[in-house]
Amino acid sequence: MILCVRFHRFHRFQHEAETGIEAALPALIALIEDLSPVVQALPPDSALVDVRGAERYFGQDAAQIAAVLRVRALAHAGAGCAIGAAGTPMLARMAAREAAPGTTLTVPDEPRAVAEFLGPLPVAALPGIGAATARTLRSYGLGTVGRAAAVPLSTLQRVAGVRMGREVYERAHGIDRTRVAPNASARSLAAERAFPYDELDQSRHRAALLSITEELGSRMRVDEQVCRSLTLTVRYADRSTTTRTRTLREPTAHSVALVAAAYRIHDSLGLQRARVRGLSLRAEGLAPAERATRQLTFDPVDDRARRIEAVADRARARFGPRAVVPGTLAGRL
Repeated sequence: MILCVRFHRFHRFQHEAETGIEAALPALIALIEDLSPVVQALPPDSALVDVRGAERYFGQDAAQIAAVLRVRALAHAGAGCAIGAAGTPMLARMAAREAAPGTTLTVPDEPRAVAEFLGPLPVAALPGIGAATARTLRSYGLGTVGRAAAVPLSTLQRVAGVRMGREVYERAHGIDRTRVAPNASARSLAAERAFPYDELDQSRHRAALLSITEELGSRMRVDEQVCRSLTLTVRYADRSTTTRTRTLREPTAHSVALVAAAYRIHDSLGLQRARVRGLSLRAEGLAPAERATRQLTFDPVDDRARRIEAVADRARARFGPRAVVPGTLAGRL
């Protein structure tokens, strides 16, 4: 069986600050790896776990392993879980979306049970089925997964196209050829900042972004890594989120380039009147710095910034991470 674990921050009191789970995901993955080594991180807040070996080793079924995992996550990281258990990663992820916080929703690995679970769901709930395809299917009366599954493959291909028609057909029948890819958590780094109150001030948003990006850049440089893209997640007062990803011009761990990219993502969201609860930033596509290429420049400002950055990194290594901070953050940390 496959588990899909969706983490959420547990709060003892209503007035506690709302913080995300993204920065804690690597530690939570490590907790899961004590039960099963076949774990795939799904940032910002989820993970897939293949527990077939763990079921044989511990003599417990998937639901029992999920209960143990939930207790460990709560005890060690203060994180709650909603868990989906099924025979394939796709079904496990869909079950996790339907599971209530603190519960496990199990879809038995049997055709009848899979059909009963998928049948009532809207066709748009199937992974990879976009809004346009869902509208087309609804226009033909195929608005639920059950109705789409009852249609022959050839009919779906005439309605949605050859490739998409086959995808709809297979997913509506619970067919999923993907596997859990272990150790995916090593491909990204994340950091986050939560505001004590719902924050409207754009300057505070940018200060938090600057702090996060400086932290990520420093961590990557220490590990001699670079990233290929940044993903910004914004959490609002109503607990909804917005996520945007931007690919960098070249792989880098240079703070100036990372900060500029993070600011561009933030500006593109138009958050002038948004009540923001927290910000998290994830550096993705990590690779060894020695393999990265860099566009040469004759700009003395860039060279000077990199030299200053190297000196600041040495100072932080010796005196602590807050030994050197950008001037705009002085007094805020």
